[in-house]
Amino acid sequence: MDADRLSPSELDRMSDHLADNWWAIALRGVAAVVLGLIALWMPVAAMLTLAYLFAAYLLVDGVFALIAGLRAVRHHTRWGLLVGEGVLNLVMGSVAALVPAAAVVAFVLLTAAWALLTGGLMLAAAFNLHDTHGRWWLAAGGAVSMVWGVVLLIAPMIGALVLTWWLGAYAIVFGIAMLALAFTLRGRRQG
Repeated sequence: MDADRLSPSELDRMSDHLADNWWAIALRGVAAVVLGLIALWMPVAAMLTLAYLFAAYLLVDGVFALIAGLRAVRHHTRWGLLVGEGVLNLVMGSVAALVPAAAVVAFVLLTAAWALLTGGLMLAAAFNLHDTHGRWWLAAGGAVSMVWGVVLLIAPMIGALVLTWWLGAYAIVFGIAMLALAFTLRGRRQG
């Protein structure tokens, strides 16, 4: 739905419905702030909890992929790759559940690889620009990405800690924004 196509009365009705449920937005804000505080005060617990949640997801997803693949194979269709994916998800989910720190380190190393690759691509792109088009800013961004990638490779657990702090800071700011919205909507409802 495009807001430009809605009549003023339709926009007011939508705003009224949102205002009627201001408390749900407030609860989102509170949950985000709590998550942020936990991530800042207990970063290791937050990291391990995320690893366990990811492990649970992989296990559930693996079971359903395996079921879907085996049912398809039973009907003489070629879905062996789906069975393979299900088995892989079950193995990786088990590893993440049994050794959650390995899942955290794997995520940090993946982030490091991403930072190194994107940084290298940015540096290469910078050499194709003229100085007047921001070549040095693009090069600086690429260099920062590459330094970040190297730091993550050298000290992955410190990188995981920093990523958890960033998650915490984001969640707190997001939560405060949701609380401000909720109380603005509450004022509209009461007004």
